[in-house]
Amino acid sequence: MRQQQIDFKWLEDNFLTANEAATYLGISKQALLSLAKRDVLPFTKKGNMVLFHRLDIELRLENQQSLREKYRPFET
Repeated sequence: MRQQQIDFKWLEDNFLTANEAATYLGISKQALLSLAKRDVLPFTKKGNMVLFHRLDIELRLENQQSLREKYRPFET
């Protein structure tokens, strides 16, 4: 396996695009980017692409579920 392929695989395993992260969290892309813009969710930008670390997204999902239980108990 070439180094470029190894690097690409590492990126795929550790980072999500904005679309992937929004889908994973079950929110709109606009809501996700709003969280990033307000420094609620860390991100990195490469050219026109916004990338989110998978661990940050997984932590947000855990927090998001507890926030929904707290502020929207009627949905559970």
